[in-house]
Amino acid sequence: MAAVVPADSIRIPGSRTLRFEGRHHGSEVSFFLVTNDPGQGPDLHRHPYSETWSVLEGEATIRIGAETVVARTGDTAVVGPDVWHGFTNTGTGVLRMVCIHASATMVQQMRDEASPEAAAPTQTQTQTQTQESR
Repeated sequence: MAAVVPADSIRIPGSRTLRFEGRHHGSEVSFFLVTNDPGQGPDLHRHPYSETWSVLEGEATIRIGAETVVARTGDTAVVGPDVWHGFTNTGTGVLRMVCIHASATMVQQMRDEASPEAAAPTQTQTQTQTQESR
């Protein structure tokens, strides 16, 4: 089955980011096509599957568990399942990055960094949410 999914049909309202959830389109993978300004990025979160990032343009500082790495145009980074992670555009221009989810359905658990428990991976306050509204 061949299908073209128009960008405007998967754009997150009020955002430049696209959200493709595979299950709606006969695909076994999902992705975000992120377009972020400097300083922007998601809070710490995790998924029950791996996630792969490919930086198309710009610079992202990525927190993966206890590590912090910098990925630039052309770089690829990978995080395994159930590892806390997040990224921030630390460049001077726009960040364009594909965030590939190894799942037909996006599932995300957020970690509240404001809570004292956030410093200890074994004692976190989390809120589980399926990415239906994102």
